[in-house]
Amino acid sequence: MPVSNTLPVTLKSVFVARDAEPAELTAASELSRVSGGNGTVAVEGAAAGVKVALASRGLPSRLPASAREAKAWIWIRIDDSGTGEIAATHGSFLYAAARLLASGVGDFTRERLAAGLFLPATFEWHRPHFDACFTQYWRSARGFDPERYVAAVAEAGLTHLEVNGLQAHMPYEDLVGSEYYPQFYTYAPGFNHYVDTPLTQGIWPAHYLDANLNHMKRLAELGRRYGLKPGVCMFEPRSMPERFFTKYPTLRGARVDHPFRSRLPRYTMAQDHPIVMRHYREALQKIMRNVPDLSYLSVWTNDSGAGFEHTASLYVGRNGGPYMIREWRNHDKVAEAAGQSIVRYLTNLQTAAAAINPEFDVLLRIEPFKVEHEHVKAGMNEHISWEGPSLLVRGYSLPYPHPKYPENMGVAGSIFQSWMDRSEMGVLQRSREQGVEPVIHYAASGVNNHEPLLGLPFPRLIHARLLAMRETGLKRVSCFGGLTNPAKAPYWPNPVVIRAAQFFPEKPVHDVLRDFATSLVGSVHAKTLTTAWTAFEDALSWQPLVGLYCAFGFCWQRTWDRPLVPYLEYIPAAEREYYERHGCFQHNNPSLGDLGKDVLFDLITRDSGAKMAADMDREVLPRLRSLIARLDQALAAMDGQARAVFTDLRDRVRAYLHWVTTLRNVCSWCECVYSYEGAADAETKSRYESKLQDTIDLELANTRGLIELLEHSSTEVLVLSGVGETTFLYGENLVEHLKKKLLLTEQYRHHEPRLPKGAYWRPAPGTRWPEGWQDGE
Repeated sequence: MPVSNTLPVTLKSVFVARDAEPAELTAASELSRVSGGNGTVAVEGAAAGVKVALASRGLPSRLPASAREAKAWIWIRIDDSGTGEIAATHGSFLYAAARLLASGVGDFTRERLAAGLFLPATFEWHRPHFDACFTQYWRSARGFDPERYVAAVAEAGLTHLEVNGLQAHMPYEDLVGSEYYPQFYTYAPGFNHYVDTPLTQGIWPAHYLDANLNHMKRLAELGRRYGLKPGVCMFEPRSMPERFFTKYPTLRGARVDHPFRSRLPRYTMAQDHPIVMRHYREALQKIMRNVPDLSYLSVWTNDSGAGFEHTASLYVGRNGGPYMIREWRNHDKVAEAAGQSIVRYLTNLQTAAAAINPEFDVLLRIEPFKVEHEHVKAGMNEHISWEGPSLLVRGYSLPYPHPKYPENMGVAGSIFQSWMDRSEMGVLQRSREQGVEPVIHYAASGVNNHEPLLGLPFPRLIHARLLAMRETGLKRVSCFGGLTNPAKAPYWPNPVVIRAAQFFPEKPVHDVLRDFATSLVGSVHAKTLTTAWTAFEDALSWQPLVGLYCAFGFCWQRTWDRPLVPYLEYIPAAEREYYERHGCFQHNNPSLGDLGKDVLFDLITRDSGAKMAADMDREVLPRLRSLIARLDQALAAMDGQARAVFTDLRDRVRAYLHWVTTLRNVCSWCECVYSYEGAADAETKSRYESKLQDTIDLELANTRGLIELLEHSSTEVLVLSGVGETTFLYGENLVEHLKKKLLLTEQYRHHEPRLPKGAYWRPAPGTRWPEGWQDGE
């Protein structure tokens, strides 16, 4: 966030206790820097000035009596002589206080500072979750600065930090040819990527484990400097390689891989076996001996090579080892046994961690357990809790309709959910009666919304969601995807409203944005900037939620760089290889040639594609084009800082226009190709063929515009890997891919629309069926 480097009063000095913690030193140094000093920090007793200290050292003498029982707050008192104190319950809040003073957004008059300002925090527990650039599948993002990121997290008023990212670009995992699976282990890496125990020694190379563990320690240390408590997000129980079960056959648990995407069955260990339970205890304690202040473990499961035995949502169905429940029990009994086993697993981890940190929390992402839901919840307590996008969630069918399109269900946790239903309060009350404090996440960035775009402004939606969470009574929340790469989006208002909701929830969002805009472009242009943010948010709010594509699927389906033609397989395989090699495609996945499908999922139907394309034509694209025209007009009269800020915004709006136009064209392709294939008469076929050609024209123009933006703008409008493209992230060769897309689209656009036939039954590369069996006849 921008810095004014001016304070309402002049500080004599900034000092800390002789045994200051890293967070106190960092905050004091920042306060010294923004007050005109050089970051020098004195030691208590050396000089008069402003003391920076955690509340655990003792409460300030002038702290309001009503505040003494509060769990999360900042106290700032600085008198006209330049002496006083800054105290906070959380180390990260000390840094946030220094930045609040620097930015001048808190209406900190000399009189108010002299009397003392008490700022209670809305959320006492607030973390980045599935932190895309810092730890997860965007961790190779070009130009990402880890320390600047951690500072931004603390400045926004968050309290915790996710620290389990792999050191390497990709994970070390067993694989076989022609399968897509190892990349699913690149995010939320589990215990076996960091440590081994006597049970697993030799399964993963020691140098790989040491590199990842050292990386975790470095990230935790970085968080410590800014007062952020470390935690981990892991897919567990995760699979073990087959050579492990060759050695220990009685430890085989559930098969957890996706049978369509994998070619190598993957199994977890039998979670109730005492040897396995000991392994997990020792693995977690081994990590915590290296990161002793580790404060939480978030368990994601039943996906990405992980899963609990005998649960209903495993990809191959209920299965597992022999120890949990005997055969031929009914579904209710199996669900009960599976749910109770999950609780034993979580309890085993929490008690192991509590030996080192008694306040350690284990959190379970609850969506996979529709039928085991109540059995799992029944076993939870103060330090074993659950999390999700909504307190109402039960299974993968998410609640909440799109605010503009009621038929478009399942927007919980996305940018489109800005409110909380009052029934959530009842669930929260029942959880608290059990001593359980659940965690709910919200969206603040493009992660799982409009990947791979960076820095899109939707501050009012975020602010409304956070205030709705506050009104519901939530105390623990998660910023899903984190703050991505704020150093490359320096004028982004989203973190500013997160901070405002945390420390100034009563301040109208209009005033928050006005103050921030004024700090960026001055009072003359501030209203123009806030109006543009609102106009963009209005356009964004009309975008329909397209399954998979409006999450990680936009990249893994290679949506931007694959040609848009009537039938993709008219293009020779060698010419498709440039985008297929990193797509989440399998040789027999219909998504290779059908944009509305992925494995057995129907992502877009003929009717939904037609409606969503029409909705975007009517509500989204005109708003964006109008906004870009207004921004171009405003830029013509600007220079200096204002021009930089408005150029940045204009480029991001352009990037979103190119993104949503491609999304629109995918929907239109499904409408046209499905309608053509289903038509019984030549006239209907001709009409949809013509409409498809119009869609192709639009996509060609759109792609040329995207290339022009990427080649000529200095704004980092999207996240690109600085190492190499993956399924989840485009590389720096994206423009090269886009130019190839143009050539192939032009070359193959006039073929007849078709869908792949018999895609499911295609043999894996290298397969030789018995002679004469090629067609299965």
